[in-house]
Amino acid sequence: MSNAFSNSSLDFRRIDLHHHIFPSNYSKSKADLSSSVGFRTPSAHLPWTPDLSLRAMDALAVRLAVLSVPAGYPHACDAVAREKTRDVNAQMHSIVKEPKNDSRFAFWGCLGDWRDVEGALEMIPYAMEELNAVGIAIASSYGQGADAKYVGDNAFDPIWEELDKRRAIVFLHGSQTPASTPMPHPALGLPITEVPHETFKAISQLIVSGKTRRFPNIAFVLAHMGGSTLALASRVAALSHYMDSPLSEADILAELRKCWWDTALGAGETTLSAAEALGVGERIVWGSDFPAVPLDSISWFDRSIDAFYAGNEARLRGVFQDNALKLFESRNICVLKPA
Repeated sequence: MSNAFSNSSLDFRRIDLHHHIFPSNYSKSKADLSSSVGFRTPSAHLPWTPDLSLRAMDALAVRLAVLSVPAGYPHACDAVAREKTRDVNAQMHSIVKEPKNDSRFAFWGCLGDWRDVEGALEMIPYAMEELNAVGIAIASSYGQGADAKYVGDNAFDPIWEELDKRRAIVFLHGSQTPASTPMPHPALGLPITEVPHETFKAISQLIVSGKTRRFPNIAFVLAHMGGSTLALASRVAALSHYMDSPLSEADILAELRKCWWDTALGAGETTLSAAEALGVGERIVWGSDFPAVPLDSISWFDRSIDAFYAGNEARLRGVFQDNALKLFESRNICVLKPA
């Protein structure tokens, strides 16, 4: 794997909060690069292995990667899905504990399909207490079409109550949910056109419904710089208040300012400018989205970060490492092995 790291020369390494695994029972292979979601995983990244990630991390100057499964996995509500969920948490825990990895990995726990509320509740202590997950990764919604429920649905309140009790960090990733219309172009599949809006819809629902205030101990990390959230923040604040949200415009924006914003495939000049304008520059954390995309694509966004914060070492250090450390330290979670 070539060295794709040609960005900041500052002497520190990164913490990657957005780094996927493809579980051993997940249907991705070199023979299955294209699917109904309309996106192509790099063939060189399949089959995925921890060693593949380690090589990419070295190329990208990543000290620690926090692993997560593809959003929504395992996409079912039955006994088999519960077993898959338990197994994938065990897989990630095993990777973290492998001596040769030398503390290079941590992981976001997986609760499975939230429509199985009982199963999700059983998985929280298993992932967070028994296996020491640093937080929980969730999809924006579960189910498809008319059966889909966004994570702010009242049916999921028991899950939020348990996460709130544990002061959990929640990594929110948009679902690959098809729109009611066809994909507009072969180069514009669901991960490009729909996933960013799904993240926006989920965090907006949680805020305007009052859930983020009802469960204030949860810290939200929004994938891909929140998707389209930054662009639509003012619109949501003004019009949701008009449409009878109990929160004022200022309240809604204040809740958004409490979130953390992951740079993976989203840190262009426009989004970084919007983040600074919203006042969340100190809550930007770095993410790669490996192995879903080529290293060249990851580095393209890194060059944007370097250019935007040129000459501002404190901001660069914050994005690449310090802001993530601040987030974990706020939960008394130690993610880095002492030097």
